[in-house]
Amino acid sequence: MAASSLAGTRACSCTMHHAQRLVVVTGGPGAGKTAVLEVARRQFCEHVVVLPEAATIVYGGGFPRLDSIAARRHAQIAILHVQDQMERIQAEHASAALVLCDRGVLDGLAYWPADEPSYLAELGTTREALLARYAAVIHMRPPSATKGYDRGRGLRIESAEEAAVIDARIEAAYAGHPERHFVASEDDFVAKLGSAMALLTRYVPSCCR
Repeated sequence: MAASSLAGTRACSCTMHHAQRLVVVTGGPGAGKTAVLEVARRQFCEHVVVLPEAATIVYGGGFPRLDSIAARRHAQIAILHVQDQMERIQAEHASAALVLCDRGVLDGLAYWPADEPSYLAELGTTREALLARYAAVIHMRPPSATKGYDRGRGLRIESAEEAAVIDARIEAAYAGHPERHFVASEDDFVAKLGSAMALLTRYVPSCCR
């Protein structure tokens, strides 16, 4: 996918230079992250870039998805580096004022089969440095099994109960971020979408809204 196809679809007359900011949209499986980001891509201007989910790129490209500890570790290393490099590419893309990430580098802690220090060692950095990379974290809660959780969509393999466990681990991974917002699960996804979009709009430059 070309870099230009990741940008918002609406042309923008703003010629001001904006310091680039990265915002993570995260949460457990089935929370609606990808749907929200697709709406954002269609609604916001060309100065807003939406990065796809690294795990979808990795697994969708045929990376083995096995259940052994070694296989899970290597898969997360692959996902970690794809996410990191996508973010670094955008850091060098001067026209992107805001980069919306479908999960961030710290999401991998929720799936990592070893301890946190070994995960951070793969990037040679600290958790504090990774938290500082992102201007904000928008955490969307997944629905329960009786409130609309859809296990059969895309590459998702987790049950609603497993999604809730992963969601809690993601919450712990981003603990301490000063600009973290939670979007509760609702019976009406349109209402949930509206709440998430209102939060995202806060970080879009006013001239680009």
